[in-house]
Amino acid sequence: MQIISHGAAREVTGSCHEIRANGKRILLDCGLFQGHRQEAAEKNSTFSFDVREIDAVLISHAHMDHVGRVPLLYKKGYRGPVISTYATQDLAEVMLKDGGYIQEKDEEFFTRRLSKSMIPSEGPLYTQQDAIECMRIFRGQNYGEWFEVTDGIRAQFLDAGHIIGAAMIVLEVTEHPSASSGQAGKVRRIGFTGDLGRSALPILRDPSPMPPVDILLCESTYGGRNHEDIAHARAHLESVITKTAKRGGKVIIPAFSLERTQEIVYDLHILWDEQKIPAVPIIIDSPLASAVTEVFMKHPECYDKDMFEKFLGKQHNPFQFSLVRYTESVDESKALNGTPGPMIIMAASGMCEAGRIRHHLRNELGDPRNTILAVGFMADNTLGKRLVDPAVGSVKIFDEMYPKRAEIVSIDVYSGHAGMDDLDAFVASIPGLRNILLVHGEQGEIDTFQGRLIQKGYVVRVPTREEVLDLEAVPVAVKDLQ
Repeated sequence: MQIISHGAAREVTGSCHEIRANGKRILLDCGLFQGHRQEAAEKNSTFSFDVREIDAVLISHAHMDHVGRVPLLYKKGYRGPVISTYATQDLAEVMLKDGGYIQEKDEEFFTRRLSKSMIPSEGPLYTQQDAIECMRIFRGQNYGEWFEVTDGIRAQFLDAGHIIGAAMIVLEVTEHPSASSGQAGKVRRIGFTGDLGRSALPILRDPSPMPPVDILLCESTYGGRNHEDIAHARAHLESVITKTAKRGGKVIIPAFSLERTQEIVYDLHILWDEQKIPAVPIIIDSPLASAVTEVFMKHPECYDKDMFEKFLGKQHNPFQFSLVRYTESVDESKALNGTPGPMIIMAASGMCEAGRIRHHLRNELGDPRNTILAVGFMADNTLGKRLVDPAVGSVKIFDEMYPKRAEIVSIDVYSGHAGMDDLDAFVASIPGLRNILLVHGEQGEIDTFQGRLIQKGYVVRVPTREEVLDLEAVPVAVKDLQ
């Protein structure tokens, strides 16, 4: 029995971990790499394994760095099941189709405008049609129910509290006994956090507890630091909007269309109801965000008590009120460039690596009346990271340099990832856990987290990409699996 990390090994994108057991090969996630354009393109374009030898894929959630390469997997010949929660399945359909559109448009733009610096390719990574076709092999499952993955291997999804539909995965393997031993095979459990959420986030329920497992694949995005208290989020948002509106400027918010946009709109709705922000137009410049919001309204089973008490129980849509307008067409998006502030514009992507946000940054970054408001994690080597880095004076957008004259503000309150204390508490809550594999984190965060865990007596491994970990060396720690 082996674990191989094909992605999110000492980095925070490209989540993809292979479990080999009983002659079967199972992937936990199959996500896109993000970051430096050429490096990410090279990583995304090929798999280090024969996709036709994979027996099943389990998806933790619908963020593109966890599900974004499934269309490519399908395009290259994979025809096994892709299993997720029902909400993740619905979101993946929207996200992957949009990803195909972005791939097509980026290829078209770079070919037409940037041929000299174009990365050699055979066309877009995958198309909208590839994304549509790959949905044929998706299969939904409820939280908390065991289901068969392949012969001798079953799994269970547990609420991760990260985004709507997000799941931790418990994989239970009954190893085939050798013919000579005459004994029953060992039963091993592998836990995978996916992206672990935080307690007390708006909209979603808190993460579920993890049952006993022999080894835990644990994310470590914030392994070395905590977030501000989520209770301070609205006050920060109110301050930025009020100050920028007084200058007559625009608040430009790079936000992932999935979850972060809905969280911000939710808080803006509450601030407006409480008369704490001025009556400025709020433009959600993302057809994807509009489609994702529709999926949100289809899955009330994912929401916490506050969401029902404030909105759903009163038949109110939390993501729509008088100031909010969702754009659809490119012409609507372009028209925003010539529209004076004050105004709030939210557009994808959250790390500024794709989508309409790059066009808004190109047009608004040079105006000191404006504010660029970062509301989430920015991975190394992304445009978003360079924007929030005070040591960087200018950034490259579409191969041209633009000075950072707008005010740059970061609010780290909204992160959907568990912070340092949340991670420590989660690990400590798992009965009998001894072996941990740290993934999905940058090296500094991993090192800090690993040091704390080792001090507490855990056996901690940090895999490199494509490193093979033999689980025969990991003793069975789970005594009662009933």
